[in-house]
Amino acid sequence: MAALTSERNTIQLRGDSRVAPLAAAVKVWKGGILMRNAAGFVTKGAVAAGCIGIGRTEATVDNSAGTAGAASVAYRPGIFGFANSGATEAVTQAEIGKLCYIADDQTVAKTSGAATRSPAGIVDGIEDGTVWVRLDEAVTRGAM
Repeated sequence: MAALTSERNTIQLRGDSRVAPLAAAVKVWKGGILMRNAAGFVTKGAVAAGCIGIGRTEATVDNSAGTAGAASVAYRPGIFGFANSGATEAVTQAEIGKLCYIADDQTVAKTSGAATRSPAGIVDGIEDGTVWVRLDEAVTRGAM
């Protein structure tokens, strides 16, 4: 494509609501952690290497019997509160500003579990057992 020679009405993506195609054979629940897999499809948060947290699921979508991309799900990046892992994997005050990792679709952990867990996002705070996590794919990739 050639360089501009006049004004251009460049389209803009507004707001923080996104829609992405789901991975095959997955059901995601509204309010859960959503992650992108290595193939670029989104799936529910789970212990898995090679994925990255992207946001909170905005609707329950069942693609259990579908192929990759047969269904799409709305999600939202932002700061959301999730459950904390227990014992030695609990996220503490010392992890604020650092990566935390996906233990399941509602729980985060302090470490990658010997490279078995994918990054969820950046710990923003801890309050009454809730871990506030900044889920934003671009920010998380930059922190890796």
